[in-house]
Amino acid sequence: MLPAQARLRRRPEFTAVVRSGRRAGRPTMVLHLLPERPEPRPEGAGPRAGFVVGKAVGNSVVRHRVTRRLRAVVRDELHRLPDSADLVVRARPEAADAPSERLRADLVAGLSRVLDPGVRSR
Repeated sequence: MLPAQARLRRRPEFTAVVRSGRRAGRPTMVLHLLPERPEPRPEGAGPRAGFVVGKAVGNSVVRHRVTRRLRAVVRDELHRLPDSADLVVRARPEAADAPSERLRADLVAGLSRVLDPGVRSR
């Protein structure tokens, strides 16, 4: 579970990241990273993450399972992000059947790409 201060919750927060952030597409997910939050943040607040898992991924049970697995993978990689960063992870339908190792590999490769746009990863 991500701590409350590490989660995006409101629609305008998600919209700002998706519209203004860097994007990296992977087979199981699309990552959007906004390195600097436009609004002021509390002292000591670290990076935040939000998840979008639409109906194309599967029924409610499948969507919640994918969200839990993505949350666990992102929690382990959140330390790579700058303290002022916001990350949105949008699951693709392929994420429903992907093992956790595949989700982790896609996240690591996607983060490498959005953190350093000059890096081309597979």
